[in-house]
Amino acid sequence: MNYTFQFRPVWARFEQLLDGAWMTAQLSLATLVLGMLLGIVAARLLTGGPAWVRPLVRSYVELIRNTPLLVQLFIVYFGLPSLGVRIGATEAALIGLVINLGAYSCEIIRAGIESVHRSQVEAGVSLALTPFQVFRHVVLPPALQSVYPALSSQFVLVMLATSVASAISADELTSAANTIQSQSFRSVEVYAVTAGLYLAMAIGFRALLALIGLVLFPRQRRALMSLVMAR
Repeated sequence: MNYTFQFRPVWARFEQLLDGAWMTAQLSLATLVLGMLLGIVAARLLTGGPAWVRPLVRSYVELIRNTPLLVQLFIVYFGLPSLGVRIGATEAALIGLVINLGAYSCEIIRAGIESVHRSQVEAGVSLALTPFQVFRHVVLPPALQSVYPALSSQFVLVMLATSVASAISADELTSAANTIQSQSFRSVEVYAVTAGLYLAMAIGFRALLALIGLVLFPRQRRALMSLVMAR
C-alpha cells in the first residue's frame, strides 16, 4: 500500500469542522430539551391520558420507532414545503430529531412511570393534590431518576444521529466534513478527524449528562458521595 497520509489540508480547514461541531452541539442540546419535553407529555398521555388519546400516542410512537430517521427527515424537509410550509435545513433537522427523540424517550419514561409504586400516588391523592401535582411532584421525579441512565444513552445516540442531517444539507459536522473531503480528496484523513471530534463530543456529552443527573437527583449524589467516602 502506497497511500501517504496528509492531514495538512484537513488542518487548513479545521475551523470549518469546528463550526460544524458547534452546530451539532447546538442542534443536539435543542433536541435534548424539546425531545425530552415531548417524551414526558407523550408518556403522561400514554399512562394516564384520556382513552381516545392513548391509541394516537401509541401510533405515533410505533410509527417513529419503526421507520428510519433519514426517511423522517426527508418527510419534514421535502414534505412540508409541498404543503406550503417553508423551513430551512437546520429547522427541518431539529423538527425531525425532536419528533424522533420524543418517541424513544416516551417509551423510556413510560417504563419509569410504571415503576412508581401505586401507594405513592395514593399518598399524593390523600394530600388533596391535583392529578397534575401528583404527576409533577410524586410520580415524575422518581420515574426520571430510575430511567435516567437509559435516557442519557438515548441522548448521546441522538447527538451522533445528527450526522444524518447532512443528507438534507444541514450545516452540522458531517456536512462540513463532506465539503472538505470534496475539496481536498483526503477522505481517510477528513473522516478520521471527524470521528475524533464526534468521540470527544460524545464523551463530553456523557460527562455533562452525568453532572446534570447529580444536580437533579440528590439521592444519586448522596449515594456517589457515600461510595467515594467508603474508598
